[in-house]
Amino acid sequence: MAAVPAASLGELAGFEDRGVAEADFLAEVVQGLQQPQKRIPPKFFYDAAGSRLFDQICVLDEYYPTRTEIALLQRHGGEIADLAGAGADLIEFGSGSNVKAGVVLAALERPRCYVPIDISREHLLTSSRELAAAHPQVAVIPVCADYTRPLTLPAACADGARLGFFPGSSIGNFRPADAAGFLRGAAGLLGGGQGLLIGVDRKKDIARLEAAYDDARGVTAAFNRNLLVRMKRELGADVDPGAFRHHALYNGDRGCIEMHLVSERTQTISVGGHDFHFSAGESIHTEDSFKYTPDEFAGLAAQAGWCPQRHWSDIEELFSLHYLTAA
Repeated sequence: MAAVPAASLGELAGFEDRGVAEADFLAEVVQGLQQPQKRIPPKFFYDAAGSRLFDQICVLDEYYPTRTEIALLQRHGGEIADLAGAGADLIEFGSGSNVKAGVVLAALERPRCYVPIDISREHLLTSSRELAAAHPQVAVIPVCADYTRPLTLPAACADGARLGFFPGSSIGNFRPADAAGFLRGAAGLLGGGQGLLIGVDRKKDIARLEAAYDDARGVTAAFNRNLLVRMKRELGADVDPGAFRHHALYNGDRGCIEMHLVSERTQTISVGGHDFHFSAGESIHTEDSFKYTPDEFAGLAAQAGWCPQRHWSDIEELFSLHYLTAA
């Protein structure tokens, strides 16, 4: 871990770099491509280019989750603030553009610190500086890290009230057993009695779900293929991103959207001294996005040691926002 003093970053109160090393990226790519169903973890979508593409996805007409969740945060900000209490530190897992965190910080009563945790270093620093400028009363301390691995919080957040924040239905990227594992880890990090505000995408019409992950402009397709572009640039992979097409489908048996990169022809990818052969139509599974009814998610959270306090949904029942307390 490299800690950078606040003075060298201007408006930030500090920065802690625990970013993923190239060796970790390579190891997980090789391990994933060795599986019968080839796969690469979705956390590697988020280099600087991938983060920018995801920001574009969030404003697409087809992509309802972002605007729906922001509206819920705005509508219920007062209730969230009452549950969190005054002077709470906001700890965000996978912060992205920090737009939603800005809505929460504006609602909270005298928030002390904001700690965004994200794997994309450049994007994290840029968005954190923007948020610090908009909320000068809050100490902003970004942490570049993989939030799926064990973490410690910056010393400034060692005591006092903490509110975890996990928006965007990112919990859906975990298989249910792994989601429970993440939730248990978050409870350990935040501490007993602390809160977690989490966004969860709901089950709904299949056509609407699939359109959200396969937009007409092809932004999601570019986001998916950028994973191969990143492998080529950072790992020296011998791969043609244009030889793969984006495919998103809803798997009703699993209750999730699956995203794949499908090989358009027989080909071989070489990376890290390994060759991986593809037949035409064979895919790399790049993302799951599980969908939950409010009761299903409350049950999962309870199994992971959280006490559901309240949840809110929009009038169309597209998305739900849950407030949990660690047991």
